[in-house]
Amino acid sequence: MADMQDSICNVEEYCKEETSNKRGMRSEDEEENIIVNPEFEDGLNNWSGRGCKILLHDSMGDGKVVPMTGKAFASATERTQNWNGIQQDVSSSVQRKRLYEVTAVVRIFGSSGPADVRATIWVQGQNGREQYIGIANTQATDKEWVKLQGKFLLNGVASKSVIYIEGPPPGTDILLNTLLVKHAPKLPPSSPPDFQDVEFEVNILENSKLSDNLNGWFPLGPCTLSIANGSPHELPPMARESLGTHEPLHGRYISVTNRTQTWMGPAQTITDKLKLHLTYQVSAWVRVGSAKTGPQNINVALGVDSQWVNGGQVEAVDERWYEVAGSFRIETQPSRVIVYVQGPSPGVDLMVAGLQIFPVDRKARFKHLKNLTDKVRKRDVILKISGLDTKNFCADIGNVVKVRQIKNSFPIGTCISRSTIDNEDFVSFFVKNFNWAVFGNELKWYWTESQQGQLNYADADELLDFCNKNDIQVRGHCIFWEVQSVVQSWVQNLNKNDLMNAVQNRLNSLLTRYKGKFRHYDVNNEMLHGSFFQDRLGNDIRASMFKTAQQIDPSPILFVNDYHVEDGVDTRATPEKYIKQILDLQEQGAPVGGIGVQGHIDNPVGPIVSAALDKLGTLGLPIWFTEMDVSSSNEFVRADDLEVMLREAYANPSVEGVMLWGFWELFMRDNGHLVDAEGEVNEAGKRFLALKHEWLTHARGSIDDQGEFKFRGFPGTYGIEIDTLTKKFTQMFTVDNGDTPLEVSIEL
Repeated sequence: MADMQDSICNVEEYCKEETSNKRGMRSEDEEENIIVNPEFEDGLNNWSGRGCKILLHDSMGDGKVVPMTGKAFASATERTQNWNGIQQDVSSSVQRKRLYEVTAVVRIFGSSGPADVRATIWVQGQNGREQYIGIANTQATDKEWVKLQGKFLLNGVASKSVIYIEGPPPGTDILLNTLLVKHAPKLPPSSPPDFQDVEFEVNILENSKLSDNLNGWFPLGPCTLSIANGSPHELPPMARESLGTHEPLHGRYISVTNRTQTWMGPAQTITDKLKLHLTYQVSAWVRVGSAKTGPQNINVALGVDSQWVNGGQVEAVDERWYEVAGSFRIETQPSRVIVYVQGPSPGVDLMVAGLQIFPVDRKARFKHLKNLTDKVRKRDVILKISGLDTKNFCADIGNVVKVRQIKNSFPIGTCISRSTIDNEDFVSFFVKNFNWAVFGNELKWYWTESQQGQLNYADADELLDFCNKNDIQVRGHCIFWEVQSVVQSWVQNLNKNDLMNAVQNRLNSLLTRYKGKFRHYDVNNEMLHGSFFQDRLGNDIRASMFKTAQQIDPSPILFVNDYHVEDGVDTRATPEKYIKQILDLQEQGAPVGGIGVQGHIDNPVGPIVSAALDKLGTLGLPIWFTEMDVSSSNEFVRADDLEVMLREAYANPSVEGVMLWGFWELFMRDNGHLVDAEGEVNEAGKRFLALKHEWLTHARGSIDDQGEFKFRGFPGTYGIEIDTLTKKFTQMFTVDNGDTPLEVSIEL
């Protein structure tokens, strides 16, 4: 049994080992700048132009432009391409798997308007492969110097590395005063937020039930507020799910009239009632008056100083009462926070009842989900053991059975990219902790055919080969992407007939090449948020894409895939609209086989996520979280957010898999990583590993007089050990998904 036990993840030991290994690598001076002559104190030595000329200056523009620091600066001039700029070769000094922080002081000259200025590093691998890594981007003007800051890391072994400043339109000069590239300092660890004195599930709003007329409320803008009767007495369903036992509402609502702007509505100041890093659920009944034209968007919003924060939205299509459900969290101390309800068109009356804002008790929800998970995911197992002398077997106290689960078969995967698999530390964490993968960009059309007719499947081929060698199942993301801004320019410039031919060629090329190799395909990504192909090729093109894909390769499950379906913040992507879209596709003959919920979410609230999943589950199709990520600057809060999403997914019977949209710093959303760029597991990563460990079943006991051992466990791979004092027997077995008890014969 030694091999079986070694393969089980010990969370604390794994994290300590990884942390120790990575910290041990940091032996060099973290403050050493790898840029030579960073402030041009030695003229232009070590600098060169990238497709343009560079010049040295002590001033420009009749003395109006002078260095911010030092005595000189350089200009990249006679630029004819956006990528032209000033560069330095850092091949001899930059190290792979080492996180670097870049700080540049830049401005532009020759253009009065703002322009993008970017820091980029070009890397050539030992095999000749080229890679361009974006480091940082900022808006610069000709009025003042600005800082350009970012970070980068090289995963693979490079034969040459060049860092350069680029970006503005041709004809605009780039000015560079200084460039620093240093080993990024280790940030201090987050402290867990103190929620000891929080009254969970208590509404922080004053006079929410309106029993004291309009006390505590004020109109935002010159609209008119009044009290009326006739709203629901029950709290909205998602609030009831969180609050449990509650008092009924009083049936009163705020009527908002004389609205001349969309942002006008009832408001309340809540600055002193909020606690940093705490997740708040938002709930209300809302309604619009009869004088309206078309659907009306209603939004519970927060004004956090000068920032707008979305607390939830709903679309009203008639004069019923609608539930608004959302959430928010404040992570930096504000000077003023107001909550207000807004959204309908000017002149449309607005009605608001029972507005609730309350802190969410996540621990209580986790306890509920843990119990639900045991019911939904576990299966009764009966081990029928033969091959032993069972005479007086139960009397022998040495006859002990130990069952340990080695792997849970539930699909938990992540996004990977071609560059990340060059990093052996990334690969180690990936293959230990995931059983599915999806490619970040390498299968998308703009990647495989950036120029018409020039196909590039090399990156996808290498990733697929890597996954096959490591027994990793793969989703295909994506065949098409319906959002126009991500459609490559040559495709956008095609006429209707040529576009139709290009679509057919894409389907034939991709699905023929990889026939039988991808388990899923996202056929046309984000159809709730874009309509490029539909607008140009007609309403039946989407269904045609599904049908043609199945004809070419019948083996994969074909998915729809979209975002904001689960969080209540986007009226374009409600569960109801997603359901309608899927049914419409199926009515046209599209073989939609799965529902992709991306899961890019901030401050998630369990009942809101669960309600969306339950609605989608009525279609009877498998649901996958396809691109899950959460984001918080505090690692403990990020860990809680991730636990919310993973527990909600695993406790819902309609969810059949979860894909994270990355786990490694710099290769996913900011403040979303589980492992930092140099391989140290943070609190979110530890929580992820702890959940995976929790979802492994272990059982111990004795064989009964029928020669059976019974337990209830998660599907996956198991090992059994039987110790009879005189002998020790070991064997492997598998538990599949199922609702009925599983009988497994163990012959020893």
